Amino acid sequence: MRKHWIDNLRWVTVLLVLLYHVVYFYNNKGVFGGVGGFGGSQPQDVVMYILYPWFMPLLFLLAGISARYALMRRPAKEWFSLRTRKLLVPATIGLLVFQWMTGYFNTHLGGTDALAGTPGPVKYFIWAFSGTGPLWFIVDLWLFSLLLLLLHKADFSERFHQWCGKVFSGKAALVWILLLGVLLWLGEFTQIMEPRLQSLDGLYNLHKPLFYVIPFLLGYYVFSHDTVQALLGKAWIALMCYAVACGVMLIVTTFGESPTSPQYLTSPLNNIYGWLMCLAMMGWFEARFDRTGRFAGYMTRSSFGIYVVHYLVVVSFGYMMKYYTSLPPVAIYLILAAAVFVLSPLLNEIIKRIPIVRWCVLGEPLRSKKH
Repeated sequence: MRKHWIDNLRWVTVLLVLLYHVVYFYNNKGVFGGVGGFGGSQPQDVVMYILYPWFMPLLFLLAGISARYALMRRPAKEWFSLRTRKLLVPATIGLLVFQWMTGYFNTHLGGTDALAGTPGPVKYFIWAFSGTGPLWFIVDLWLFSLLLLLLHKADFSERFHQWCGKVFSGKAALVWILLLGVLLWLGEFTQIMEPRLQSLDGLYNLHKPLFYVIPFLLGYYVFSHDTVQALLGKAWIALMCYAVACGVMLIVTTFGESPTSPQYLTSPLNNIYGWLMCLAMMGWFEARFDRTGRFAGYMTRSSFGIYVVHYLVVVSFGYMMKYYTSLPPVAIYLILAAAVFVLSPLLNEIIKRIPIVRWCVLGEPLRSKKH
């Protein structure tokens, strides 16, 4: 039986990613990317402090849970083959077909052409590479799927998964689940703490593979158990209260710092807040949103495509409004938010109706089902 709460939490989190990027694009807190802020303290940047500590770890947790369920339904090699088409194709071929447009705007974010004087064909490949943007998520996810394939082969009888089910189902289960947050805190230290300018250090810190693999594997081995999910569902109110309290404390004491810097991300309070929010969100949706409907069903089917295409809308509209209009900041935020939430689904619908482009950009089969 399909667990609709997982689907619902995934697409809701994707929508939060879209909101995050609207705010992030104009941040003035030193977060890499975007075109800079409008001056002043910019209280709207608080959205980044609220979301960044937990929304991407949560997506990897859900991906790990879903991977467990998928491997229960089909052979491992078939599952990995499907993962490769769905993840690796958009992150490679899709760059050349679609994401190069995002790369074009990325090389103009300073208000000038950073590649001026570069031959056209070379520009195109640089645009394609720099257009990866949020697709780092699916690159990491493909790598973790490859790792999981190897782990599945090494422990075909699933003894470790069964052992996790026993450990995290006892009387002290919630305590052990809370303590798993220590693993994520330690994982944050795998970043390059002093990234060098004009190097790939910043790119590595964005991908953070040695960090994000932790929630992915926790999702697969621990949170895929029904007993663990039920436990979170019963405790979600308390978890959410503690999470909100920690979040308020974190924001009050750190607002103005870069919320994506290694120093910020390795702080204990950031990790306590982030882990509690992951647990609280899973518990909340397990307890209250394990159902579906027409809109939820559509978002379940479309959230991946919306995620893949949305950043082109953000960067193109965001760039044009910053450099070619004199609109007040409030209007810019509202227009950009409306554009990304309306045009991203529309763009996804258009692309998935074009057979070859659908395969390249979204990793969908050449022959589509009826929409």
